[in-house]
Amino acid sequence: MIKHIILWRLRSELSQEEKREKALAIKQGLESLKGQIPGLLDIHVQIDGRLDSSNVDIMLDSTLDSEESLKGYAVHPAHVAVADGVVRPNTELRSCLDYKF
Repeated sequence: MIKHIILWRLRSELSQEEKREKALAIKQGLESLKGQIPGLLDIHVQIDGRLDSSNVDIMLDSTLDSEESLKGYAVHPAHVAVADGVVRPNTELRSCLDYKF
């Protein structure tokens, strides 16, 4: 089993209202991938409840069945469409942690 965790900071030039709108679009887009990508067992995007001590805005927490599935997820057309369409245009920082458990 593989955990794939991504942290993003939304673009600083976005207003608070725009940040909320973009975060919701990212959440909906990524969570819609469940059931579409082989080996993607679970996917959750956290956008609410963020404390002031945080320095990122969004967390993706996903579980895949293998490293091969993680590689497939990265290039799957449905994932690429969400990443190129809503994630990358609205974020300025990305950090990733992948690990076996």
